[in-house]
Formats: sequence, C-alpha cells, structure tokens
Amino acid sequence: MAQTQSVQSCIQACLECTQACEVCADCCIGRSEMTDCLRLCLECAEICQACARVMARGSALMAKWCTFCAEVCDACAAECDKFSEQACKDCAAACRHCAEECRKVAQAA
Repeated sequence: MAQTQSVQSCIQACLECTQACEVCADCCIGRSEMTDCLRLCLECAEICQACARVMARGSALMAKWCTFCAEVCDACAAECDKFSEQACKDCAAACRHCAEECRKVAQAA
C-alpha cells in the first residue's frame, strides 16, 4: 500500500515524538515531583513508536491507533507543560505536533 504524504508526515512526527519523550523521561528520572511526567513520557514513547510501525504497514486499524496516539500525546503535552525544563518544553511541543498529525491521518482514513 502506497503511503500518502499525510501518513509519511505522521510517521515522522511519531518518531520525533518518541525521541523527545525518551529525552524528557531521562530528565525526569529520580525527581519525585516529575513521576507523572516520567510515566506519561514512557507511555507516549511506546504508543508513538507502535503507531509509526502500524502506519508503515498500512494497517486497516491505522485510524484507531492514530486517534489513541493523539489522546496520549495530548495528555503527555499537558503534563510536560507543568515543568520549565527544556526537555519538557521540547517534549510538549513534539507531542502537540504528533497529536495534530495523528488527527489528520485518523480523519482521512
């Protein structure tokens, strides 16, 4: 199945979000006030990576994966926004971009 530009952009956004979440998670390790941020970053990295793989395969369930990925990205961005660390700011921005790209794919499917 040929990938549309929208799907390719979403795969890229998911992979960038995965990386940003992993960097942010590393920043959160050992900081009790950032436990929820750490947990959400790890969960978000997992769904973004999985969503990218599902899209690469052209799954018929792509829209559902993208919808869920957008929800997790929104939650992660909201949590990261609570902190002033650059890793958190970068992660929140990557999550918002990924959520936007995932919604486009979900709506087009």
